[in-house]
Amino acid sequence: MSERRNSETWLIGVSGGPDSMALLSMCLEEGVPVAAAHVNYHHRPEADQEEEYVRTFCAEHGIACYVRNEPFVYSGNFEAAARKWRYDFFGETVKKNGYCGILIAHQEDDLLETYLMQSEKKLEPDYFGLRSDMMYQGVLVRRPLLSYTKAQLQAYCDSHQIRYFIDATNQDETYARNRIRHEVVEKLTPMERKMLRGEIDQQNAVLQERRCRVNAWAAQSEFPLSAYRSLGEEDRIALLRAMIPGGNHLRRRHLIEVDVILLKHDDFVISLGAQQMAQSDGRFFCMDVPSPYSCSFSSLDEMQCGSVYEWFRISRGKPGVNAITFHSSDFPVTIRNAMPGDAISMCFGTKKVNRWMIDRKIPKWKRNVWPVVVNHQGTVILVPGIGCDVDHYSLAPDLNIVAGKRDGQWSQ
Repeated sequence: MSERRNSETWLIGVSGGPDSMALLSMCLEEGVPVAAAHVNYHHRPEADQEEEYVRTFCAEHGIACYVRNEPFVYSGNFEAAARKWRYDFFGETVKKNGYCGILIAHQEDDLLETYLMQSEKKLEPDYFGLRSDMMYQGVLVRRPLLSYTKAQLQAYCDSHQIRYFIDATNQDETYARNRIRHEVVEKLTPMERKMLRGEIDQQNAVLQERRCRVNAWAAQSEFPLSAYRSLGEEDRIALLRAMIPGGNHLRRRHLIEVDVILLKHDDFVISLGAQQMAQSDGRFFCMDVPSPYSCSFSSLDEMQCGSVYEWFRISRGKPGVNAITFHSSDFPVTIRNAMPGDAISMCFGTKKVNRWMIDRKIPKWKRNVWPVVVNHQGTVILVPGIGCDVDHYSLAPDLNIVAGKRDGQWSQ
């Protein structure tokens, strides 16, 4: 087959069921150039028989047939793993052969089932129901049968004497999709189907409009708490989905928990796995969870002026709340993040580091990374912003240790 011919050819995912056999037959009837791709998971007794039938049908009609039938090994959810296994194979086949895209035989029942499952799980997806066109790893995927019901496609196969297989697992109502199919979708009247399709279209229109608006807000990377609190609930939840990495996969109840904190608290650190949501200067944002740090210096010469570290910098000594004069007995000294229980002895008494940060209204996320200088004896001798202890004060300090993020996001 020439490259030009291939560029006009669609690859159809063919399982051997009524939907995909109807799509394959319709394309042959309309003269659409097609090839077929079949995946055998070896998870059902009739799987090999289905594979042989698809191969035979394609051979009889002069259709190229590609089959993936190596052992399917997966972990986690079978349906999700099987879907990736299948679509990866389809995409690779299209790219290798220069086909124009993939045709999938999803029909109206699939669309309605997907929407009802999304509603039941209270998820806000990228799209409600099923898109007629989408991209998968750079390959166009088209669903041309979304206006047909499953019953219509089965009737088409019967009237054209096209053999097909029925997957017995479709009757197992322990699967949520099967339960929704049998208890809800199959009982819908034509008018109820039309109304549900209209509802899906409306939901997608609202979703698209909100997403455009919210994405413009999320592009700022930081958002004012006051403005957030003035938004309606749906806009707030959508904004959280856009700002939180992987937010589209979070259940609504998790986002509502975050929303409640943002509405009620002015200072917070919210754990989001490898990320956290925090606030500073009345604006909230997501950031990587900072790791504890500890930098050791064996002599004053090692503490070079102008050195910049992740959460602090070393600069020329001048009097002030960041200044310190070292004694030889202090070394090796360590600069590390503040820890619970840290305290420093000042001329007016002992000061708890965490209490000082709270009094100064330093945001929670900064408290976890605020630097302190500890001498060889384990004594905190400087807290930038408070000052050094009484034994390390002089009018001609050796150095200044300044709290601040390397990228300049904050400084003291």
